[in-house]
Amino acid sequence: MSESPEGSIVRATLRGLMAPKRLAPLLLVSASLVFAQGRFSRDPLAVPLGIMLCVLFVAVAPVSYRVLFPEGLEFSHGGVRLLLYGAVGSGVVLSSGYVLPKLLRMAPTFLTQPVNLAVCGALYLVGGWGLGRDIGFEESLARERARAARLELEAEQAQLLALRSHLDPHFLFNTLNAIAEWCRTDGAVAEAAVLRLSAMLRSVLAGVRSATWPLDRELELLRTLFELHLLRDPELFQLSFEVAPGLGEVPVPPLMLLPLAENAVKHGPAAGHRGRIALDISSRDGELVFTVENPGASKGPREGSTGLPTVERRLALAYGGKARFSLESAEGRTRVTVTLPRSGPLLGVIT
Repeated sequence: MSESPEGSIVRATLRGLMAPKRLAPLLLVSASLVFAQGRFSRDPLAVPLGIMLCVLFVAVAPVSYRVLFPEGLEFSHGGVRLLLYGAVGSGVVLSSGYVLPKLLRMAPTFLTQPVNLAVCGALYLVGGWGLGRDIGFEESLARERARAARLELEAEQAQLLALRSHLDPHFLFNTLNAIAEWCRTDGAVAEAAVLRLSAMLRSVLAGVRSATWPLDRELELLRTLFELHLLRDPELFQLSFEVAPGLGEVPVPPLMLLPLAENAVKHGPAAGHRGRIALDISSRDGELVFTVENPGASKGPREGSTGLPTVERRLALAYGGKARFSLESAEGRTRVTVTLPRSGPLLGVIT
């Protein structure tokens, strides 16, 4: 059976009242009232009656306010709910502070004197409004924060989907043109290029709806990318691939490292800086350390660039700020280092 909205509001309100920031002031005020009730009253039931009045206020006033005004006090509801809230409050205060003492034949007490009882009624109505409103605002704020987080996640995931379906068009066009040329001059090379390009596109599409995949899958994609570049120009660069044993099953976000490999070729050998591209993956203190070096000094991300900034945003989102990214340039070479928790990313499956 599904929960009714009223039941949910009652439970949420009672949980809110138990929060230390509300419970402590409530206990302090209640203790003061009960102390005054005992100090200035002679009837032996004065203190139990004071405790009961305080408990009824805490248990009924904010709950009744929130049930009657779940979206806050709006006069568009009409005066009926406001009158009903006042009637409930008056009923609780009068029944417990006037009718019950009469039935029990109690002597006059501090809180049940007419003037003080009227003050108790005002405190009931205003206190219930204040506490209910505070709890409602807190819940609204929590919902808005959750909504903002969902919107941020959805925006990032939309960008992620675009990124995952992205391969440098210039690279693709050049590769396809090269394959067309090889078809006339070297069928075997053309066939190898088609197979590698097909495998690469298949891997990209496989990663579109996955939150994680094993590091081996990511490295296979990177190797295919490098092999395609070397098929077009075997002298373009020398490749060094060092992966520490036992890391192949570590979960990583799909295509997280692909832009880094693309950049290493694009801004290194493809930009005229011939030399060695070195990729190294190791484990250190429960973290996965990915490093890629390429010839050519980096000048940092260009204005309007989306490659490396997107990788940084994805890392922050996927690992909750626990991943680190750094770019260094020295002695005519550029090094990018990405440090990831071996436990894997936090993102759920993208639908």
